[in-house]
Amino acid sequence: MASSSAPTMFGDLGYASLDATLLLRLWNTIDESEQWHESVFYVLCAAYALVALIALVQLVRIQLRVPEYGWTTQKVFHLMNFVVNGLRAIEFGFYWSVFHDKPRVLDMILLDLPGLLFFSTYTLLVLFWAEIYHQARSLPADRLRPAYFIVNGAVYFLQVCIWIYMRFSNGPLAIKIAEIFFSVISLSAALGFIIYGGSMFVMLRRFPIESRGRQKKLHEVGFVTGICCTCFLIRCVMVAVSAFNKDADIHVRNHPILDLIYYMTVEIIPSALVLFILRKLPPKRVSDHYHPIK
Repeated sequence: MASSSAPTMFGDLGYASLDATLLLRLWNTIDESEQWHESVFYVLCAAYALVALIALVQLVRIQLRVPEYGWTTQKVFHLMNFVVNGLRAIEFGFYWSVFHDKPRVLDMILLDLPGLLFFSTYTLLVLFWAEIYHQARSLPADRLRPAYFIVNGAVYFLQVCIWIYMRFSNGPLAIKIAEIFFSVISLSAALGFIIYGGSMFVMLRRFPIESRGRQKKLHEVGFVTGICCTCFLIRCVMVAVSAFNKDADIHVRNHPILDLIYYMTVEIIPSALVLFILRKLPPKRVSDHYHPIK
């Protein structure tokens, strides 16, 4: 029995080795193909453009529903989503003709700037939940909004300083510092969602079961917290690995399939899911002189 099964076992190992060799050869072919790179960039461009269009349509719908209100947090959130995804669409759509032959530092600036705007866009949700939580708990909330602007201002200031250092240093240490900094702010965003998203979730769970809209809001906060926390943690880990491993470069260089997976995972899919979950329009404002019969 042993002798009859041995050829089958070694034959399976041979097929597995052959399959691995073919996959490795295919992977190398894709990595070295400019056509594959260009195709992946156009796919990313189309995906970002679609998410930007969804955010713009939602912004217009909100404005038509409540035109009397100014720039609410909801409107600013959708506007920033449109800007972030629109910039990404332009970058990937024109990457070969505009950005590819530029210096390394300029490439990183053009690719990191939308990432910073993405950070500002989604920490705006953290600010929104923090204000609601503090008001519900009768805690002071007047310092939250200034703190949001101070933190974001400090992040952009430090990032500009790092870019200037990269411009005059031209060494691997500068690139490593830039990527570690980006990893740290991604981790900070994830912690913000864990703290205030988790606090909102726990607070909503304590509301009476018959509370109007409780279950829907509970699911909304829970899903958005999970999605945003996950995408920022993935970005944190990937950027940190990229800082210490040159072969894991996330700045659209050598691995088109990994680039596609990375940007889909940390930006496109989370943005699309959050926009879908937060698609509900604000209620129409009823005139003070007219009260509908309930």
